[in-house]
Amino acid sequence: MEALIPLIILLPFLGATIIGLMGLTNPSFRKQETLIGGIATACVVIPFFIIVGLFIGYTKPIDYVMFSWMKTQGLSLNFGYLFDPLSLLMGMIVTGIGTLIHIYSIGYMHKDTGFYKFFLYLNLFIFAMLNLVLGDNLMVTFLGWEGVGACSYFLIGFWFTDMEKAKAAQKAFVANRVGDFAFLVAVFIIFAQVHSLDYAKIHVDGIAAFWVGLLVFVAATGKSAQIPLYVWLPDAMAGPTPVSALIHAATMVTSGIYLIARLSGGVFEQAQDILWVIAVVGALTAIMAALIAIAQNDIKKVLAYSTVSQLGFMFMALGAGAYSTAIFHVMTHAFFKACLFLGSGSVIHSMDHTHAVDDPQDIRTMGNLRKYMPATSTTFWISTIAIAGIPPLAGFFSKDEILGKTFARGLDGHTVYYLVFGVGILTALLTAFYMTRVTYLTFNGKERFELPNAHSHDNHGHDKHDAHDTHAHDSHGHHHAVHAPHESPATMTIPLWILAGLAVVGGFLGLPEVIGHGHYNWISHSWLAASETSPVKNLHVEPTSVSKDTFFVIEIFLILLSVAIGALGVFISYSLYSKHGLAGDNKVKNFFGGFYKSMQNKFYVDELYNKTIIHPIVWISENFVMPFDKQLIDGAVNGAGTSTQFLGGIFRKLQTGFVQNYALLMALGVIVAIAYFMM
Repeated sequence: MEALIPLIILLPFLGATIIGLMGLTNPSFRKQETLIGGIATACVVIPFFIIVGLFIGYTKPIDYVMFSWMKTQGLSLNFGYLFDPLSLLMGMIVTGIGTLIHIYSIGYMHKDTGFYKFFLYLNLFIFAMLNLVLGDNLMVTFLGWEGVGACSYFLIGFWFTDMEKAKAAQKAFVANRVGDFAFLVAVFIIFAQVHSLDYAKIHVDGIAAFWVGLLVFVAATGKSAQIPLYVWLPDAMAGPTPVSALIHAATMVTSGIYLIARLSGGVFEQAQDILWVIAVVGALTAIMAALIAIAQNDIKKVLAYSTVSQLGFMFMALGAGAYSTAIFHVMTHAFFKACLFLGSGSVIHSMDHTHAVDDPQDIRTMGNLRKYMPATSTTFWISTIAIAGIPPLAGFFSKDEILGKTFARGLDGHTVYYLVFGVGILTALLTAFYMTRVTYLTFNGKERFELPNAHSHDNHGHDKHDAHDTHAHDSHGHHHAVHAPHESPATMTIPLWILAGLAVVGGFLGLPEVIGHGHYNWISHSWLAASETSPVKNLHVEPTSVSKDTFFVIEIFLILLSVAIGALGVFISYSLYSKHGLAGDNKVKNFFGGFYKSMQNKFYVDELYNKTIIHPIVWISENFVMPFDKQLIDGAVNGAGTSTQFLGGIFRKLQTGFVQNYALLMALGVIVAIAYFMM
């Protein structure tokens, strides 16, 4: 299998190149959607099977060098790729989920004028993401890190003629640059300390470890959407829904978690003072995003803030030193959140084609869609139960392990982790509540959209609309027949069923510690085992302050508490909205009082950033930087050009083209020279 390793990296890039060149040079190629989708999907699914083959036959880490990149007196860098337990697991997630999203996109982007460009960007994104998770040194990872940032800009702003979507892409790009700067500074410090950027040689300690850990964490808050750099992710929902699933559920937003886990042994083992900061920021991000999600009505915005919240859970695990647990939640979250995003895309796709509502993403205009979209409804409900933490679905196992490891850290005398644990429990309750809300209001209850009054069914059960079908008007005044919602095509529903299935069984890869003393937890105790050769170092597996028997009882209690919290959130939400329907939101408003308005307005964080950062920078730019640039910089450059032009004009007059004039000038020159030497 090692001989096939180059294909893992090169195929997605080759797919992007072929689709891009053919699309630019051959207009007829742009209409061949099946061919374009087939090429793009093949260039992702083949790397997936190669990585699976490496995973099955894994015996020891493989450091595969493609070529020597740069060599200086103090630095030697290869363009190399590392295949160890962490990178193989992440590689399977990226290419596996990526394959399903490529298949889904064939149906979702059908007849879009930029179809070929969309798949070009998807392949390019997978290429960049594979460099990020497979690179054997920080610079290859950084190239992938920047690559996914650039591709996310293209994909989020794919429909760039809409100014809101273009602004969302710009916001994501700028917010990520803050974290990228911190990444670079961390790289400089690491190189100054160990004179190498290879992961195998990175080991810093003392004050350097603290600063590197802090800078890497800041970098992670950018890519993985934590306070204060999380604001880009909800706005990024402006992109096509497959983009939301690919970038914001399974791949790009987990980059920060991957980077911290990758550097756990070389940096964070020696920088434990920074861990509680990571845990606290993760907890605050988790609960803040959960509160915001409760008050949102855009189906994708709810899922976006849910992603931010779940990423907060992952940072709680990282902050507790349970790095493999964070990776476990990365995996389970990829399953159910990708299914939820793709399910929302199926809903939006259907509602948009009904022409029955103005906003196809507003859950207040939906209801009873299970009648028309049974596959989407079932898979969406499965993933909702998974993220709510109801056993035996995947979200229960990873969420429970995060809470357990956080509580165990508190038992070791770090009291701040008790607060983190408490916030985690409350967030789990809110998660179960708002996810049940959005699912129920979308697929259950009464229909809140208007359909044609007169329609019958043919012998095949299809709707047959008569001449009295109602019509809707779009924003341009065009007439559209109003149709009933319908299930999405197989290219969209098959990925939903696969992801829903993974959301059901995926958690069994990490059974709780109480079952066989953790020996049945494949993620933490087998694949990402804490050994000398492991890329992931778990600092605190069990507390040292209590006996194993006592901790066994505590674990049982925590498991029961976790189940009870998830079930309570689902029960309260389902009871509320099944009884009151959309009016249930009024009950929620009354419960939160004046705080609800702040939740609706996302705690005014964007407004705060606009007033304190963006507007001052724009004002300084307009009143100082631009005049300085125009008057001084441009003035100096233009002045140099004008002076050169003036002198050229003078000397041009000397160039008459007459040989006699040139001879006279030469004679005068000789006379002047002789006079100079004589005097």
